[in-house]
Order: sequence, then structure tokens, then C-alpha cells
Amino acid sequence: MKKFLGIFLALAVLFTCVLALAGCSSERYELAVVTDVGQLMDKGFNQGTWEGVKAFGDENGISYKYYQPANGNEATDQDRIDAMELAIANGAQVVVAPGFLQATAMTTVAIAHPTVNFIFIDGWPLTDADGIVLENVVAVAYQEEQSGFFAGYAAVMEGYTKLGYTGGGGGTNPACNRFGYGYVQGAEAAAKVKNVNVEVRYSYQHGETFSASTELQTQISGWYTAGTEVVFACGGSMFSSVVSAAEETANGKVIGVDVDQSAASDRVITSAVKGLSESVQYCLEKIYANKWSSQLSGQALNLGAVDGATGLPKDTWSLENFSVTDYEALFQDVVDGDIEISNTLPETINQAWFDSLGLTKVTVIYE
Repeated sequence: MKKFLGIFLALAVLFTCVLALAGCSSERYELAVVTDVGQLMDKGFNQGTWEGVKAFGDENGISYKYYQPANGNEATDQDRIDAMELAIANGAQVVVAPGFLQATAMTTVAIAHPTVNFIFIDGWPLTDADGIVLENVVAVAYQEEQSGFFAGYAAVMEGYTKLGYTGGGGGTNPACNRFGYGYVQGAEAAAKVKNVNVEVRYSYQHGETFSASTELQTQISGWYTAGTEVVFACGGSMFSSVVSAAEETANGKVIGVDVDQSAASDRVITSAVKGLSESVQYCLEKIYANKWSSQLSGQALNLGAVDGATGLPKDTWSLENFSVTDYEALFQDVVDGDIEISNTLPETINQAWFDSLGLTKVTVIYE
């Protein structure tokens, strides 16, 4: 009987693993990061999220693992569902998923696993078919327009008047759109201070998948050749194409996004960052302090300068004409509400919308 029972249990475990894409591991991982598109170490959004989970796990002795859905940049909702299911089959009690593309997959998996906690980075509260908010999901969003504002302001104060912006998601990604709009507002504010005219070339071409591509590199190379001095690369692995284009020129500069990307190239003058790692650790600390129900369940966190979650990195400051002291004063003005940065965006971003903004010192050329 014992032998029969042992065989039965072994077969049951094997069957469970097969159902979990034949990926069931003998090791258990309590924390999981599931990427949406792009590589984990993308020097951007995925990496910043992963570093938060890793830091918390290492500090607290909690196991962790990352999962990249099948089909890479062509990953589907089902691919993301499969990755989340595999993470849970491997023992995940908390699933952290960065990116707005995670919404459908996370909704499906969170409903199926009500005892697992989900952290939806760059997301919003998720609901079931009846419109009831899922209590095992917390959404973390950022006021990216603030970081974009700081970057645009710094670039102009540094002395650049020919700016560029290339964004991911093909113009449909809310975070990238907020970054870009803030960038334009920051450039306008600084241009008024310096009484200079500024041009911003602005595009979502070649950014649909957030991936590096020869097409994007060719486009940005053309910008630099035509006189653009610094380009804000806003979209994951797109950063690599912009850096490559900059390095083909004598003086082309780059502004990074999400995390401090200065280590990737000496062409990076600053980065429009948000507290990805810090906010993930914040949520995990609440979870492990048994404060999920009281402080996270079904909530939408919208983090900004007041929370230390938006800004420019100061530890690697390389700007010469715009100082850390000047930046800190600007940052405080945003914290205090003395500077208001709009995040009101149209359904479609185009040249006509920029023309309607009433910008006086900045001319936007939308491509």
C-alpha cells in the first residue's frame, strides 16, 4: 500500500508540473518577477523592478526568481499567463509584473489564485467581470511627467536647444506619454528662464515593442546629423539604439529613462528616473509586515516627487551648467506645489495637439 501511495504521489507531482508547462522546479521561489516584453536586464523598466525584488529577497532571506514569457517581444497575453502560472507552480506567493501589457494576464491569474498577492507596476486597479476590484492586486503608478519635466528643464539649462524625444508603445503607453509631455513642459519652463528658443523633435516611430532596432537607430542618427543635440530615449531596450546613434556622432547626447543609465555610455547626460526598486521594496515590506489588507489590497499607489519616486539621479551628476543645488531647488518647488506639471493627455498625440498647447519658447516637430 505504501509503495502504491508513493507512486501515486510521484505521478501527481509529475502531472502538476506538466500542467505548469513542464517547468515545475524542485526548488521553490517565494517571490517572482514576470516581464512583459524585452529582456530582464534591459537597463530600464524590467531591470529596475527586478533589482527591487532581488534587494528585498537578499536582505530578508526570501527566495526569488524571474520569468520571461515565451516569444520575446511578440509575447501574447497567453504567454504572460503561462509565465505567471509557472511562477505560482514554482511556489510564488507574490508576483511582481512590470508594464501595462500585463493587465489582461494578471487579471486572469489573480482571479484564479486569490491567495497570491500581485504587484502591478505601472498599472491600475484590476477588476473581475462584474467590475469588482481584485483585492489581491495592488497597482503602482508614477507621476512620470515630473521626471520628464526635470530632464527637459536640465537639458535646456545645460545649454541644449535642439532636443529629441523617442517613446515606446507606439504612442499608446501612458507612462511614456507622461514622460514625453513632462519633457516638453520642462524644456518650455527652462527656455523661458534663459529666454531662448528650443526645438523638440518628437516621435513614437519604431517604438511599438520598446525594442532596439536598426530602423530606430537610423532615424535617430538622422536627427543628430540634422542638428539634434540630445535625445530622451523613453522605452526599454530602445535606449541601446539611441546610444548607438549618439556614439556614431561627435557630440550626440542621450537622456535615459526609468533607472540611472549613465553607466551604459558616457553619452548619457542624465536619466529621468522613477523609484522602481524602492516602490517594489515598499510593497514587499508591507506584505511581510502583514499590512496587505490595511494598506495595499486593491489600492492604486500614485508615487511622485513627494514620495521620492521621481527625479534625476544625483550620485552620477555630470551636468556642468545646471548644478545639483539648482536641481534640488527645482525639485523642492515641485514637491511644494509651486510648480505644476500637467499630465492631462489627449487620446491621440499628434502635431495638432502640440500646436494647441500655446507653447511660446518650444517648437515641437512631431514625426
